[in-house]
Amino acid sequence: MAWHLAVQVDRDSAVSLTTQLQDAIKGMVEDRVLHPGTRLPSSRQLAQDLGLSRSVVVEAYEQLIAEGYLDAVRGSGTHVTRQLPEGAGSPSLLDPRPAPAVRWDLRVGIANLSNFPRQEWLSSYTKVLQNVGREGVDYPPVAGIPELRNELSGYLGRVRSVRTEPAHVMVTAGFAQGLALLCSSFQHLGIHELAIEEPGHNSQRRFILDTGIRPVPVPVDEEGLVVEELARTGVRAVLVTPAHQFPTGVTMSAKRKEELLRWAEEVDGWIIEDDYDGEFWFDRQARPPAVQDGDPERVIYAGTTSKVLVPGLRLGWLAIPPKLFPLMDRVRSRQDQGSDTLTQLAFADLMHGGLLDRHLRRVRSRYRSRSEAMAAAVREHLPDARMSGSAAGLHSYALLPQGTDEAALVQGALRRSVLVRGGQQFRFGGPAGRPALLLGYGSLPLSGISEAVAAIGEAYDELR
Repeated sequence: MAWHLAVQVDRDSAVSLTTQLQDAIKGMVEDRVLHPGTRLPSSRQLAQDLGLSRSVVVEAYEQLIAEGYLDAVRGSGTHVTRQLPEGAGSPSLLDPRPAPAVRWDLRVGIANLSNFPRQEWLSSYTKVLQNVGREGVDYPPVAGIPELRNELSGYLGRVRSVRTEPAHVMVTAGFAQGLALLCSSFQHLGIHELAIEEPGHNSQRRFILDTGIRPVPVPVDEEGLVVEELARTGVRAVLVTPAHQFPTGVTMSAKRKEELLRWAEEVDGWIIEDDYDGEFWFDRQARPPAVQDGDPERVIYAGTTSKVLVPGLRLGWLAIPPKLFPLMDRVRSRQDQGSDTLTQLAFADLMHGGLLDRHLRRVRSRYRSRSEAMAAAVREHLPDARMSGSAAGLHSYALLPQGTDEAALVQGALRRSVLVRGGQQFRFGGPAGRPALLLGYGSLPLSGISEAVAAIGEAYDELR
């Protein structure tokens, strides 16, 4: 039987045909246009229907299978997975894709509940409940309660050299809400484009697009965002991950920071600094200060508890330049009535009593061990690969030799019960870039890292 699929591609687009096809099918699955169990055309049939090379369709199907959107069974064709969870279509900056059952999940953004300081959190939350007055259960200030804003301004200055005052700190429901507020505020300022790093968060790119802002990819090299290319775009706002670029792990050089700050001054622009995993630095070189330290008048600094504690708390913050804060406060007041007060009070207590610092020292040691174990496993089982960027955060980025079939390697790892993403999944349709693997170790047991990478190594040897 000839199965059909109502999907279109644009040959005049700068986005590759493979990426267009992947995004189109993902969107149809997430929007429940394609329901779980729906059979799709064969790669040969779909290629014929769309007038594409079969290799384009095969690559798109293989990556969607690796991400858990599709299933393929010999003799039964390709289907939408039946395990797609409810809410998989909701926008997420971490973008934890639905996954097939595997032994080792190396995706980034998977919460590690074993590291959550349950006892310390319970202690702080109980103290809050015992002492809270009416002001603690009434509608909070939309920018956050004073206790937490005070703690955050002091903490950020102490550990990240962020220069801000409590009055200019805004508490948000994670970075997602902070980014949405910034995009809304920029549009009030007549800014309708936002430069983003390439490679970077594909789901973040879609999130920005949904706010009405056009994301403009700018390449990243071994020193970070290429500011010369940024200047050519004509945009006035940029989103960067300078301490530990996602996904490459590159740390922005001091020279590039100076260029970025100079660019912002010349175009009267804004820099959003997403310090998504800044608490976890394992490199021998000293952790660089925040870019915001160089110009608090033009840099918005963003952080969250998603990796420090767990994503489910939905707690984040922005250190906002004074001249931008009133506008963002007005925009926020028209959209919601602030964040959960009791959670804010508990986190403020956790910070004030030194429990957060103690927790971070403990988990930083654990993640350092995982980072070192991952580097050792790559050296042993993927000796042709080269680790990129700084030793930091909860993932590593392994560059593979040119010519490596990245999609086939990802599929080969999946057959060995290892779920891992290839670097191409973090590009937006420009040059394919060097083959790579994003190796998340935040939720892996220490003992499983070598075994997982060994399985990837077997898949790699099979391809050679």
